[in-house]
Amino acid sequence: MINWDNFYVFAAVSVCLWLAGAIFALRSSSRSKAAIGFTSAGIIVLGIFIAGLWMFLQRPPLRTMGETRLWYSFFMGVAGLLTYIRWKYRWILSFSTLLSTVFVIINLLKPEIHDQSLMPALQSIWFIPHVTVYMFSYSVLGCAFIIAVTGLFRHKEEYLHTADNLVYAGVAFLSIGMLLGSLWAKEAWGNYWSWDPKETWAVITWMGYLLYIHLRLFRKAGRKSLYALLIISFLALQMCWYGVNYLPAAQQSVHLYNRNNN
Repeated sequence: MINWDNFYVFAAVSVCLWLAGAIFALRSSSRSKAAIGFTSAGIIVLGIFIAGLWMFLQRPPLRTMGETRLWYSFFMGVAGLLTYIRWKYRWILSFSTLLSTVFVIINLLKPEIHDQSLMPALQSIWFIPHVTVYMFSYSVLGCAFIIAVTGLFRHKEEYLHTADNLVYAGVAFLSIGMLLGSLWAKEAWGNYWSWDPKETWAVITWMGYLLYIHLRLFRKAGRKSLYALLIISFLALQMCWYGVNYLPAAQQSVHLYNRNNN
């Protein structure tokens, strides 16, 4: 039976496979089939754990912060792999593996085990698509963050074009996630939007990336300024995801993962 008790096994196997994929990518001057194979295998192993945990809990593992970290690690692996296949950056798998591993380790140290119940507000058709679309957008924008940090130290024009494509895709999924969340909020609480701290930070994050798109389309900012904006927007995304949970003003928010909201 797959549950948090044997997560360390799946985590260790996934991380080892991702590391092997990253090493093969770094050692190859072109797209490495071994890198793609090992990275894909690591993603599949973590995917099996998520599916098994879903069956064990008898609910989608999307309720707690620890459970969303699982999805982020999974999608970060997917986003890194897709970026590697599309643009052949040998180093991208190293960074995506690092980010995925960090969240895996956090879950090993703080798994946040909770009961199997799902509060009424989460028993909605919008719950699964809203959270999974958000997690995928976060991972794609995580790859844009990696490109931005790298671009600050290695000047290559192609990095900006890669960042553009990642931001376009990430913002598209982020926008869909916000729309699904609004529909869910209307169904659960009677309002599409209530401007609580999490929703406010979601708008701040969204506008940060939209500003990047605007500046790129109208060529109104330099390379380093654009990369800095991507980094700041990603930090705002982290605040939106879990940072708001530590704000005093957010303690009554319906968006806190670990509370029994109705």
